[in-house]
Amino acid sequence: MELFPDLRDLPESDPISIYRYRDGLYAADLLSAAIVWLDFFSWLAVHPSTKEAICAERGLVDRPVDVMLTLFAAMGLIESEQGVFHLTTLAKEHLVAGSPWFLGPYYGSLKERPVCKDMLSVLQTGRTANWGSLKTEKDWAKAMEDSVFAGQFTAAMDCRGVYLGQAVAKNVELKSFSRLLDIAGGSGIYACSMVAHHPHLRASVFEKTPVDKVAAEAIAKRGFNDRVSVIAGNMFANPLPTGFDIHLISNVLHDWDITLVMQILKSSFDALMPGGLLIIHDAHINREKTGPLPVAAYSAMLMHSTEGKCYSIAETESYLTNCGFHNFDFKDTAADRGIITARKPK
Repeated sequence: MELFPDLRDLPESDPISIYRYRDGLYAADLLSAAIVWLDFFSWLAVHPSTKEAICAERGLVDRPVDVMLTLFAAMGLIESEQGVFHLTTLAKEHLVAGSPWFLGPYYGSLKERPVCKDMLSVLQTGRTANWGSLKTEKDWAKAMEDSVFAGQFTAAMDCRGVYLGQAVAKNVELKSFSRLLDIAGGSGIYACSMVAHHPHLRASVFEKTPVDKVAAEAIAKRGFNDRVSVIAGNMFANPLPTGFDIHLISNVLHDWDITLVMQILKSSFDALMPGGLLIIHDAHINREKTGPLPVAAYSAMLMHSTEGKCYSIAETESYLTNCGFHNFDFKDTAADRGIITARKPK
């Protein structure tokens, strides 16, 4: 029998370490690929370079290199001075060939791991790898068109949202708002959590097929179908529904490249009521793009399996500004996630 907890109850323990083990799974493979396939640190020791020069000289692609450099900065392996990256003492001593403390062979024994080899391919081509590096699976976006995979993946995100959704709901003041649209809202767990904590709200989940059916079933089982509805649609192909004064975009932007992120945010701006509130819930890189390490490690997984990455607070605010939003605020929530809020002018 499925158990659906009260979405206002919290566990006694903090599960952050358990989240981090899963979210950081691919970071070691990205480091391994840089060491054993690219000898990146030996090269950078001789050629301190900008991100653009690294891409040009090594035949690599901007998005995955950006994720790699952020991860290595968060790990204390590289530093940036006016956009030029160079090694720290830690990397010089242990990751440069010829050093008496060189650890390359230690990582080299694991160079044939499928995820490690996929990381090299993503760095060189920018194309996403198959989900889980499984030869029998498609990339994430294609796999989500299959009802079985979509159901399994949505269930995975649903169990995560039982905890994370409450942290979002408790960190926003919504007394002056009434209707929330959860864009690409998966199972509807975040919409349900929002109305559980803000009883005056009504919400709708905007999701494409086949996830819309998964969402409708999950919302009904939780007993929220009188306050949370489902609207079927594709956020890239259809305009967003109008009549909502809150938009929630939770764990969505990190799956897409900058062009599609801008499309999502522009669609939100166009559909949101004047004076409306946009809430972006995600794992955010800091403004300096030097961490936090758990978020940089999670970004390695996203780089591998999706078209996106974890965006920095500064990057997200610049995209919001370009779309017309203003009045930005950032708050930490739970498990290395946070919310960026923005307003549409009245």
